[in-house]
Amino acid sequence: MSEFYIGVMSGTSLDGIDIALCEMKDESFELIHSAAYPFDEKIKKDILAAINGTTTFQEIGELDTRLGKMYAASLIHFIARKKIDKNIIKAIGLHGQTLWHEPESEHPFSMQLGNANVITALTGVSVVSDFRQKDIALGGQGAPFTPAFHHFLFSRLKGNVTVLNIGGMANLSILGESVIGYDTGCGNVLMDYWISQNNSLACDEEGAWAKSGTPSSELLKEMLREPYFSKKAPKSTGRELFNAKWLEKKLENFAKKTQNTLYLKARDIQATLLELTVKSIADEVKKTPTNLLIVCGGGVKNIYLMERLCDELQNVEVVSSDECGVSSEFMEAMAFAWLAHERIHKKCVKISSVTGASKDSILGAIYE
Repeated sequence: MSEFYIGVMSGTSLDGIDIALCEMKDESFELIHSAAYPFDEKIKKDILAAINGTTTFQEIGELDTRLGKMYAASLIHFIARKKIDKNIIKAIGLHGQTLWHEPESEHPFSMQLGNANVITALTGVSVVSDFRQKDIALGGQGAPFTPAFHHFLFSRLKGNVTVLNIGGMANLSILGESVIGYDTGCGNVLMDYWISQNNSLACDEEGAWAKSGTPSSELLKEMLREPYFSKKAPKSTGRELFNAKWLEKKLENFAKKTQNTLYLKARDIQATLLELTVKSIADEVKKTPTNLLIVCGGGVKNIYLMERLCDELQNVEVVSSDECGVSSEFMEAMAFAWLAHERIHKKCVKISSVTGASKDSILGAIYE
């Protein structure tokens, strides 16, 4: 019997809202319709201000409601445009927008905004959200969750398969009898920030600006000294670490050591940031027996980034998930549609081997 779920994802990059309608039938999971919607620029600005500066309880509460309304508006348009009978939708799986992720503090937590009550009130469809908290309560990282979905999709493939998602952050899913996964570090987030500051662009289209620059090996070494890169899994990260302040500090340290940064052009720093993403990913892949790397997420569109990954991983076949029949653009939205299905059917998500939680558990809260 078929069931239909919608997944909604807006990632660390804050570059858009991905929506995917999926059909679950006989253990198969198929993408039926998908669409991407722009992220409200004022909300994006306010989220970044809250992350990078100071905020108030009122601003956080209002952001929660504003995000709920933004998601709901996109969902209503999606359902109408795709002519979807709302009554067939079992539930909407909503990741929400991460404001802060701190799974290793004295009192661990992860905060995602996007009020699910607002969404279900405006759409008339049940919403499954709040996926991370149970895992964190059980001692886990609460992230990444996509490795469980990657295992569901690709575990039948032959060979040593690893799935790489490059969004704002980058994470690996190393598939086997039990799945291992973790965030390798920054994906697109620092490159997006640097080009927005210098060229007033949201992203480096196809990596062209980075390709025009010359990476600095010394600056790259300074960046790779970040303790997160040498930390053992389970581990997860986000904008609370890899942000504008982190980059400015690394540039400051580099300037002190070299006594002169004038020879480094802005495009050279962009080239170095791309190498940071490539190097931090490739170093982790090389620690595994991987012979097939399936790449998804926004990073797939960065042609130069993909070229550099192939250069670094010459003994590994690197392909996009599109080549394996799964949308690279909407993979994460599909994952949250699948997680909604698992929650509705009260299934434990086998993710403790990834997050370090004491046991697998049923994840998410249902808003009827």
